[in-house]
Amino acid sequence: MEGARDWVDDHVDRWQSVLPDLNPDIEGAVTRMQFLADHLRRVSERSLAEFGLRREEHEALHVLVRRGWRTTVTQLAMDLATAPGTLDERLDALEKRGFVVRTRARGAEQSAAAAAGEPGEQGDEIELTDEGHATWLRAIETSGQEERRLLGTLDWHEQRLISSLLRRVVLTIEGYDES
Repeated sequence: MEGARDWVDDHVDRWQSVLPDLNPDIEGAVTRMQFLADHLRRVSERSLAEFGLRREEHEALHVLVRRGWRTTVTQLAMDLATAPGTLDERLDALEKRGFVVRTRARGAEQSAAAAAGEPGEQGDEIELTDEGHATWLRAIETSGQEERRLLGTLDWHEQRLISSLLRRVVLTIEGYDES
């Protein structure tokens, strides 16, 4: 593949004539990362659609898996960075399909939620079912296959190198200072 050109090379060439100070390596890397991220997002969306999942539903299942298959509505909302009241529709849909089971908060838990000014539903527990886990797993496997296909064009050393280089960029975004 050495010497092969992709559409990004043509993009960089066009813009360099307009922006002489454009760094072709930075523009090429950023444009390729955006293209790759967009491609993987589309593959993920198609995968979720195959399993009848909306992205928000999949994210809820993902949190439940990470949390050991059980959590409260309040904790799920915090993990998803959303208000607990906004979860009703997605939890209803997941529950109807047998992917989760909701258990109402009991006495002391409801009283604590009420004392905190929260509706009782926020203390409700949500549990992932075997069917919900299996569907989540199949959906991420489809996306994972495409990730492995694309990055499988690199050998193990190149995979580790690209991961390490991108980590440095992400750490810069996160404000990490090496000094």
